Amino acid sequence: MKKMEEYVRSIPDFPEKGVIFRDVTSVLQDADGLALAIDSMKKMLDGIDFDVVVGTESRGFMFGVPIAYSMHKAFAPVRKKGKLPLETISKEYDLEYGSAVVEMHRDSIKPGQKVVVVDDLIATGGTIEASIQMIEELGGVVVKVIFLMELAGLKGRDRLKNYDVDSVIIYEGK
Repeated sequence: MKKMEEYVRSIPDFPEKGVIFRDVTSVLQDADGLALAIDSMKKMLDGIDFDVVVGTESRGFMFGVPIAYSMHKAFAPVRKKGKLPLETISKEYDLEYGSAVVEMHRDSIKPGQKVVVVDDLIATGGTIEASIQMIEELGGVVVKVIFLMELAGLKGRDRLKNYDVDSVIIYEGK
């Protein structure tokens, strides 16, 4: 069986010169790659007691839902502003050029619930940091944060230093 890294397509100079884009669609398009990704992420949850998986739009859904389903846990989405129909809480965070807002339904996390946060990639960590702030505002306790890939050169893990963070693949650059 191939290693996880072999399923990730690396595209040089995208979206700009000098950047190597780590393409998760090549993982999703291969049944073995997708199974390995989900299984590898689930393995990081061995021994972790939790109630809810939170996934960020949209690739966090792709990995978070199958993890939640296979472990018989609830799933709560974090979405871009304006996409959720009920009462929400929101958090604004900085991007490289500008800012963004993410939201969760106010009833998606109950006080005291133990939460695992899932996404495909950690770069600067802003989206996940905002997600964690909302989870905690709702009374949830983040017990683990997992990613398929990490761009260590962007130091996103530093923003999450107070949490148990794990990545299947760590790329040293940006």
